[in-house]
Amino acid sequence: MARKNLVAVATGCLLALFVVLPTGARAHCDTLDGPVVQDARIALEQGKVTPILKWIDAAAEAEIGAAFQQTLQVRKLGPEARELADRFFFETLVRLHRAHEGAPYAGLKPAGAMPKPIALADQALEKGSIDFLLGKIVEHTEKGIRERFASALAAKQRAGESVELGRQYVEDYVAYIHYIEGIVQVVHGEAHPH
Repeated sequence: MARKNLVAVATGCLLALFVVLPTGARAHCDTLDGPVVQDARIALEQGKVTPILKWIDAAAEAEIGAAFQQTLQVRKLGPEARELADRFFFETLVRLHRAHEGAPYAGLKPAGAMPKPIALADQALEKGSIDFLLGKIVEHTEKGIRERFASALAAKQRAGESVELGRQYVEDYVAYIHYIEGIVQVVHGEAHPH
């Protein structure tokens, strides 16, 4: 039963990353090593637009098809033209994908810019196993809970000694409870008023 609960918490914490991280940090589809650009590289090498159509709305197919054909033509002009054309195509595809998600497009981010948990989530899909990712999330979540609990407990034991120490306890208590509430909210999809 405890293992099942840890898996639920771990899954919730991964989801919490999407809730807690700002939209720009959550967006890994706009990185040069993200899945959208990876599929775009494959499409360009194969000369087939099909591998990237899943990333956009059907209404954007004509625009991406035209950009794809233009990119294929310009790539033939040499290495510098190929690099510029590829960049144009990646930006067009990611912009259309972000629009399909209802998210703003702020340009391509460099490779390695995606948050580590998101990179691990992608790796889990590639490997076909979630075990490593769940282990990391459980480890991280447990560490976060234990640290906040220890701070709140230590502060509680000294809270009556002075107003300042009492206020420190309240600050540590609130951090601890909000951390737990965040996990509960993500796992169960409900907020518990404090």
